[in-house]
Amino acid sequence: MWGNIVRMRSYLLFVLLAICQAAPAAALVGDPKNGAFLFLRCASCHAVGKYASAGYGPQLNGIIGRRAASTKDFKYSEAMKKSGLTWDEKTLMAFLRAPHDVVPGTSMRFLGVKSEQQLADLLSYMRAF
Repeated sequence: MWGNIVRMRSYLLFVLLAICQAAPAAALVGDPKNGAFLFLRCASCHAVGKYASAGYGPQLNGIIGRRAASTKDFKYSEAMKKSGLTWDEKTLMAFLRAPHDVVPGTSMRFLGVKSEQQLADLLSYMRAF
């Protein structure tokens, strides 16, 4: 009898561990309204929206899925041109967290956003453009 109980507990523990490993990590849900507020920090260099154009930094319309250094109205750093990046959400989050770690030599002067929730909020806002 005790042998069956020990085997059953071992089996249940194995199943529970397998389920936990198979479950994807919960992604943060971004708040675009807060993202709009956070984007004010970016707006001194970047623009989004119908009339967006390059300024001190490139315009960011359609950034998700866009190849890095691909807009025609901005002069990118050599580091960005050679990065070979395509901006997906994972890459953007890493870049916004620590730009110089992702693209050493980038001309973007930004210390980064450390909060995962703020990053999710920013991306949620930027997806609208």
